[in-house]
Amino acid sequence: MRHLTVLALRIVLCLMFAGSVFIQVVMLSLLRLDLDTADPDVALIRTPLVVLTVLGILALQVAAVCVWGLLTMVRRGTVFSSDAFRLVDIVIGAFAAASLSTFGLGVALAPGEAVAPGVVLLIGGVAVMIAAVALVVLVLRALLVQAVRTDTEARDLRTELDEVI
Repeated sequence: MRHLTVLALRIVLCLMFAGSVFIQVVMLSLLRLDLDTADPDVALIRTPLVVLTVLGILALQVAAVCVWGLLTMVRRGTVFSSDAFRLVDIVIGAFAAASLSTFGLGVALAPGEAVAPGVVLLIGGVAVMIAAVALVVLVLRALLVQAVRTDTEARDLRTELDEVI
């Protein structure tokens, strides 16, 4: 990867992380206050809404930190090692957790008249899309396994060739 690409992705990750912290601290506090003054139908979903949203955002923050670590490995040229698998596995788990959290949010909002059924359906669609991202990363992990295997074989062949020469 080019240095400019890594730099651009790091800037985007910083902006995403800062925005998610802002949402967790400021916006969810304001949402909690708004829900306290809402009608009784909304009172039932107050706690699940805030808790599941915080958990979903936290899962995505974990994924962002792991991607930062992978970018560091790319810069050092060590991404094709077994150390990268741990970070990739955490990213897969974080996206799976975010998907489950989003799905749980839809389930919490479904009963009653507090939220329109279309909104619940949209939240379910977002949960499926986040799960799809986890599956894409899982496929990319399989490609990383192949790349590490190929890199190891190439290194072994170079060692054998050096011994022959």
